[in-house]
Amino acid sequence: MLVLVHEFGHFFTAKKFGIRVDEFGFGFPPKLFGIKKGETEYSINALPFGGFVKIFGENPDDENTNGPDRERSFVHKAKWKQAIVLVAGVCANFLLAWLLFSIGFMSGFPTSVGSEPMSSKLTDVNLTVVSVMVESPAYIAGLKSGDKIVTLSSGADYVVDLNPDTLKSFVLSHSDKKINLGYIRGKDKVFHSAVITPVVPKGNAEPMVGISMDMIGIAKLPVFSAFKEGMSLTISVAKGTVVGLYTLISEGLQGKGSLASITGPVGMVSIVGDAYQFGFVYLLSFAALISVNLAIINLLPFPALDGGRLFFLLIEKIKGSRINPKFTNTANMIGFSILILLMVVVTFHDVIKLF
Repeated sequence: MLVLVHEFGHFFTAKKFGIRVDEFGFGFPPKLFGIKKGETEYSINALPFGGFVKIFGENPDDENTNGPDRERSFVHKAKWKQAIVLVAGVCANFLLAWLLFSIGFMSGFPTSVGSEPMSSKLTDVNLTVVSVMVESPAYIAGLKSGDKIVTLSSGADYVVDLNPDTLKSFVLSHSDKKINLGYIRGKDKVFHSAVITPVVPKGNAEPMVGISMDMIGIAKLPVFSAFKEGMSLTISVAKGTVVGLYTLISEGLQGKGSLASITGPVGMVSIVGDAYQFGFVYLLSFAALISVNLAIINLLPFPALDGGRLFFLLIEKIKGSRINPKFTNTANMIGFSILILLMVVVTFHDVIKLF
């Protein structure tokens, strides 16, 4: 659905500017079937890892630059119209993220205490697991992100006021004992319990169970406020995505990168399943997060991405003439091949992690 929204942005603006659209496809070939309506064929393809809009003249050749229908070609439109068509997919993803975040706030959005909008009051506040360290006692006991901790005890000792500070103090004072931890998981609010023994990892003087946590409640807003906060959250996520992507690329160029921080289509299946278990609003927020990621990544000035095509367009505007079509087509083909290779590598890594 995120890909369809992105491609619809290109499709819609191209149609509005009178550019011929030959195909609107979901997935990559081989083609399974297609339906032609007007001049455009709408196709479903076998590899469901993306989608495309085949815009007449986007990849220049003799037919779309000199043929009888050249006036409806992408390359014959004004540069500002070409730029709008190219950036429309990114805008569609940002708009979708804004809409999903806004719906989340209208429905009841999980929010950290202290970060809630001024116009809202948090309800159903719980001590919630934010992340779990791999191979830690909490990880081995089966705790996951999103679990709500409701009881904490060890023998006759127990905690009444649960919050990050009291849990940490309890772990420090019971470092050599087994701790009974009760938690609620998923939208069905099923109660679970775990027995955890704190450990002292190398280089750390204090015992730990291996979780980061926060007090999280539900923020529910009226329509106008929800859209305002949805926009604010979309901007915040976009900034965080840019910083994260910059860090990932810079570390990769320095030889410090790791595929552990990248997830492909196979890995996302598991994440989507986990998000849905925590409730539909969590799934909406995850979809919004991926929509922002999709928008930011497509703005990278890399051949075959929207950002790469925009970069070539900028060069043409500055030099006052078109770049040799053979060069742009070859560059985009090489860029597309590299992206496919990256997807194969990441998918292989996802499969390995399953075992």
